[in-house]
This record gives sequence, C-alpha cells and structure tokens, in this order.
Amino acid sequence: MLHQKPIRKMKKPLRQPNKEKAIDLAVWLNFKHRVEGKSFGVIQSLEGDFIIISPNHPTFKDEEFETLPDHYGDMNYKHIRNISMDVEPLDHWEEIKGSFATLDGEILRFILKYNVPLEKLIRYELACRGYDENHKWCGFEKAETIWLTNN
Repeated sequence: MLHQKPIRKMKKPLRQPNKEKAIDLAVWLNFKHRVEGKSFGVIQSLEGDFIIISPNHPTFKDEEFETLPDHYGDMNYKHIRNISMDVEPLDHWEEIKGSFATLDGEILRFILKYNVPLEKLIRYELACRGYDENHKWCGFEKAETIWLTNN
C-alpha cells in the first residue's frame, strides 16, 4: 500500500470589505510577523472585497498588489474617524485608541499644549523592558542603547 501524504487544509485568506482596513491589517501583520519573515499584501478580489495574503501566494503570482505605507505619519482625521467608528475594529487600533480614550481629558490637553514627546516616552518604556526591536530579550543596558541612543 502506498503511503499518501496527508492533505493539507488550505488556510482561508483574510478578507476585509474596504481597502483602507485591509491595508491597515496587512501593515499590522507585516509588523507582527517581521521576525519570521512572513509578508502580507492586499489585493482586490473578484467579489469586490480585499484579500490579505502573501504576495508570494501562487494564485496571485502575477497580480498587482496595493501599495502599503511604510509609516502612518500622514494619517488624516478621516482615517482616524473610520478606525474609531468601526464596529469591528482591528485589535491593534482598538488597543491604541483605547489607551487614549481612557486618559483624563486634562492629561490629553496637557500633552498637546506642552508638546509632551510621546515617542520619547514610548522609547524610554521600551528600554526599561529589556527587549530589542524584534521583542527578543537583550538586557537592560543593550535595550537602553537600542531605544535611547540617537533618538
């Protein structure tokens, strides 16, 4: 009797109804899986929704994928409003938005009025945790060098 390889069940591709949310999800997945070297792209399906899948997937080999941003520095208020009003927000946006939503309004106004350097506060917090950019333990001294030097 011949031994057959077990049939691998294909994972269903991730789908989103609109391009902006699909791109946000692909950007997050690329960040989340950066250490493993996995990459994700966005392509519109024949049904009109958007598929989040590896650009190397054989089904979409010669297809043109959407361009993903390399930062969110140009994010506008319409995009923020879409994230805020989404009934099924992406987990990372819900966490980020929730962090600000729970802060007292006076604290938020203070941050804006006195231009509190949020990036520096975040970098300091990350240095205090002892992990590098890829969330690998490196120790506190090395983390301080990574997160606080030249920034």
